[in-house]
Amino acid sequence: MTAQTIDHATLSTLVEAGMVRNAHVVGRPEGWSIQVRYGQNQRTLIAQRGRHARVFRRLDTLVSYLKDVGIAEFDVDATAYEPDSAKAPTRPDRSEALRKAHEAAAYDAWFREEIQKAIDEADDPNTVWISQEEADADWEKQRAELTRLIGDKG
Repeated sequence: MTAQTIDHATLSTLVEAGMVRNAHVVGRPEGWSIQVRYGQNQRTLIAQRGRHARVFRRLDTLVSYLKDVGIAEFDVDATAYEPDSAKAPTRPDRSEALRKAHEAAAYDAWFREEIQKAIDEADDPNTVWISQEEADADWEKQRAELTRLIGDKG
């Protein structure tokens, strides 16, 4: 029997094909992992990012995952599980990443709203358009007025 890894997509495919013989939930100090047996192979489920074992902090989350994949029966080995260790967050950077993601989503929504307002205004038949020459003349007039005001105070 070899100790290799398996990803979510492969596990789902094996379950759909009826190839999974057994699912074994293993307690670890930081939570719970899954080992799957099919044929002569026993493989540990890995996280989506990285090549390390996927660890579920809560057993009920793991049970929901297994049921969603199609595995309703499994055995549990809680020998190495340490409840107090599983409660400690191991990724404090996630809160900062989530905050940044929310800020980016809020900015994106605001930006899209502003663009839509501009498009709506441009499509409005009552919008008054001026030529570049008119805009240049208006700026020249404003510049001359400001220059006169500055000259009067100096």
